[in-house]
Amino acid sequence: MSTPRNLLISALLASATGAEAASTVNLAVNGLIVPSACTPTLSHGGEVDYGKVAARDLNLNTITPLPYVKLQLAVNCEAATLFALKGIDNRPGTTYEARSFGLGIINGTEKVGGYYTILNNASADGRALTPIGSSDGGATWQAPTDGNLWWFASDLAAFGNNASGAVAPVPIQTLSSDLLVRGYIGAAVTLTLTEEQPIDGAMTAEVFYL
Repeated sequence: MSTPRNLLISALLASATGAEAASTVNLAVNGLIVPSACTPTLSHGGEVDYGKVAARDLNLNTITPLPYVKLQLAVNCEAATLFALKGIDNRPGTTYEARSFGLGIINGTEKVGGYYTILNNASADGRALTPIGSSDGGATWQAPTDGNLWWFASDLAAFGNNASGAVAPVPIQTLSSDLLVRGYIGAAVTLTLTEEQPIDGAMTAEVFYL
């Protein structure tokens, strides 16, 4: 009688062990500590001020484009570093057109408009580079055919060439690039403009180490 009992106990132990193993999951925490850091800056304190826009000058059923404003983007690293920049919209959910950055909400639900950012005329460490973009976290990169990279919200922007046979970022220590801001106001028919309303856009350019 003892043998079957021992077998039963062994079977129960094996079952319990198997159940315990199936109820666990592993967490791996990985990353790299980079030896150098990069600091981005924008001219004019990173501010684009469109002043007051008259409601009567807005298009009724289509967007109204605002003037292009050019800023200077600079990135300075302690040593040559492989990096990109990620555009983070600080007014999430307010964009009027897909992939642009938002200009805030008025009257509780009405989207004011949006703006796009464009990178061009880039140079780094004494050489001209092409602004390039990635919409898949840096797995693949695309170069604009006209040299103007439309840097969409949540995309990565970097600077490089195709010297390796494919478009890819290159290590940079000191970067300078034009940053054009192209704003627009939504169709007037979608906005209640009986009093002054703010144009309130904000984005963060975050250094993304590759």
